[in-house]
Amino acid sequence: MSIRTMSSGKPPKKKRWNADKVYNNLSYLTMVIPGAIWLFLFSYLPMPGIILAFKKYRFSMPPAHYWIQNKFIYSLIKSAWVGWDNFKYLTLPTNITSTLTYFRNTILYNLLFMVVGLVFSVGLAVIIYELKSQFWAKLYHSILFLPFFISWIVVAYVVYALGSSNGIINSMLHAANMGSLEVYKTTAAWPVIFLVANIWRYTGNGSIIYLATITSIDRELYEAAAMDGATKWKQFVHITLPALIPVIVLLQILAVGRIFGSDFDMFYTLPNGAAVVKDVTYTLDVFVYNMLRGGAPLGYPAAAGFIQSTVGFVLILVTNYIVRKTRPEMALF
Repeated sequence: MSIRTMSSGKPPKKKRWNADKVYNNLSYLTMVIPGAIWLFLFSYLPMPGIILAFKKYRFSMPPAHYWIQNKFIYSLIKSAWVGWDNFKYLTLPTNITSTLTYFRNTILYNLLFMVVGLVFSVGLAVIIYELKSQFWAKLYHSILFLPFFISWIVVAYVVYALGSSNGIINSMLHAANMGSLEVYKTTAAWPVIFLVANIWRYTGNGSIIYLATITSIDRELYEAAAMDGATKWKQFVHITLPALIPVIVLLQILAVGRIFGSDFDMFYTLPNGAAVVKDVTYTLDVFVYNMLRGGAPLGYPAAAGFIQSTVGFVLILVTNYIVRKTRPEMALF
């Protein structure tokens, strides 16, 4: 017991709300603030709009004396409840085929991007780490990270310049008397185009976390393995990969939750509105946008969006439960 406590006879007061911990981590908490504000504005604040999926939305003007003067919110409150009728629209005989096609495209593309993107991101991280020169490692990584900041609109123009009927590819084929390739009329070409575009843009960004994990591995482990005659491949399998597995599992759990979502900008802009290939280019996000643009009742796209969010949330819970049962230390929660 301290002299001050003995003289006063009172125990020291505890700081409320762990003020000492908050002060010690103030710089980190400050860094979190912008992300927390963004998450609140775009993820939590719009949540009451979920009820739009269960209502027949009708726009109406609020009376002058009403306590809410926002037209959208007032209309949302006053619109009639219709239960599951908005969801039934997606399963009508005239829509069920299209709905299943869009679900199929969304899931298969995401699975393809998850598997191939994981291989390329981990591979790039290992390659960058193995480079002896830090200058070249940073230069190559910066070059491969740069596509993440390029707009999909620019990429769409590049695809059009290459694959249109009068594009570069067809000009070369015509010069060689090899016929033509109508990209915007060939369904088989678009899975390849989407995959290449996804890898080109996101591999550099996706490798950052894996590279940080590899950098934290004790270098002496690799030196000891090399002295024992282990090849680079064996070092990767027995040292690098076990260290990456917790990070891989965590990121894949989060990716599973987004399996019913898609990169709207990529899927909407690259096909350039080609209706011939919509069976392989339309995803749920594009479907929802087209319903909004086509003047469909707001309850229909809201119902589709509600299904996306609900199924994604359930998939995260199920995937995390499976991981927790098999490898508890790798579970998200």
